Amino acid sequence: MTRVILASKSPRRKELLSLLNIPFDIIVSEIEEHIDENNDLVKEIEKLSLQKAEAVYKDHEDGLVIGSDTIVKIGNIALGKPHTEEKAKEMLRLLSGNTHEVVTAVTIIHNDERETFSNIARVSFYDMSEEEIDEYVATKEPLDKAGAYAIQGNASKYIKSVEGDYYTIVGLPVGELYHRLKKYL
Repeated sequence: MTRVILASKSPRRKELLSLLNIPFDIIVSEIEEHIDENNDLVKEIEKLSLQKAEAVYKDHEDGLVIGSDTIVKIGNIALGKPHTEEKAKEMLRLLSGNTHEVVTAVTIIHNDERETFSNIARVSFYDMSEEEIDEYVATKEPLDKAGAYAIQGNASKYIKSVEGDYYTIVGLPVGELYHRLKKYL
């Protein structure tokens, strides 16, 4: 059987890939992540997923490598991981009462064949008061999450609606990935 490798340190991606009931290993790709906001953000996130997969595949060409990355965007503004409380609050104010997109790109590399795809979901937030933003940021959950929130966590009470694949928002479009992997495994 083909060795499947997830090129990600994300515990959420590990958990989501586990839903497919296929054995896999994790090997973290050590690439510098950079997004050029002057370019199409979907293409940029696809490029990052490819770079992550290629970084691991070069040392594991006998396996099937899955690389992935997720971006939260409102218009053509990318909302990465805020890292500071003030930046998290700024992002949440932008999301409050608005609809944004979450794009997860995935690259599969097997036998030198590369397949990259992206899945887009739309998320609408309820209005958040300054007090709610402060309370949520105080949980520290937003600090290492793209867009300053985790839909599966404490932010769930601020989500008005979701269009598209919920798992794309969490970090890996499980159903689409499964159907694309079938031809390789």
